[in-house]
Amino acid sequence: MNSKTRGNTARKIKENLRITGMYAFLVVICVVIIYPILWIVFSSFNPSQSMFSSTLIPKEMSLSNYVWLFTSPDSDYLLWFRNSLKISVIVMVLQVTLVSFTAYAYSRFSFRGKKFGLLIFMVLQILPLTSAMIAFYALGILLGLVQNHAHAYLIAIYVGSAIPGNTYLVKGYLDNIPKELDEAAYLDGAGNFTTFFLIVMPLAKPILAVQALWAFMTPLQDFVIAKLIIREPELNTLAVGLQSFVSGSMTGGTQMQFTKFAAGSLLIALPIALLYIFLQKYLISGLTAGGTKG
Repeated sequence: MNSKTRGNTARKIKENLRITGMYAFLVVICVVIIYPILWIVFSSFNPSQSMFSSTLIPKEMSLSNYVWLFTSPDSDYLLWFRNSLKISVIVMVLQVTLVSFTAYAYSRFSFRGKKFGLLIFMVLQILPLTSAMIAFYALGILLGLVQNHAHAYLIAIYVGSAIPGNTYLVKGYLDNIPKELDEAAYLDGAGNFTTFFLIVMPLAKPILAVQALWAFMTPLQDFVIAKLIIREPELNTLAVGLQSFVSGSMTGGTQMQFTKFAAGSLLIALPIALLYIFLQKYLISGLTAGGTKG
């Protein structure tokens, strides 16, 4: 075997080892991700209340946890679901609308303070929402929003905190839409609003679909801010309400209902999945766009 053949063989062995290692790593990651999901799914069909089971798949499977969530007089799950959906839909509509206007303004117009505004947006999107928890709570108490208008205050927090980062993202997408289209519309007598609604926004559907999905998901998944603001049990969102299952507060601290918590958690994914299916044709291109220019 000459040196060239030995070199080719060594390279093939190295390449095979690299591919094998890559697939092994992916398998481990898949197991780490999939196992907890399977555990939650099968736990939701477990008629007992324990979070531990001798097997991943329970020996007895039942829909009793799901039936209890929707039929038991002790369950406020439908109320929590309705509260969360109301907040999610309003946040989605307001966020997409406001971000569209601000991104269009920064993308298409020149005005004093534009660069400084974009810089502020860039800085604000670095800070996590939880970093302002104390300020949110203090402001809510000062204005009486925590006591009387918790849902409206939550909506304002979700929408306002999302504007800086999402404006920057949508602006990057709009920058890739040729401005010649705007100019052609102006020549035909269209104004700024007509150009915005009939020319630019239809072409921006992919990135707006991404924004809509993110905005809809946030209230359904958020626990920390909602727990901080909401004080009345009838105003609880899904995340806050479900926490009472594992804290024992629903049963006076005597029993933790982990399997009911698993069932309720899985149902949160249902409206998200339906919205994802509805927006799917726009999401693929929207998720890969928006950050190429700016």
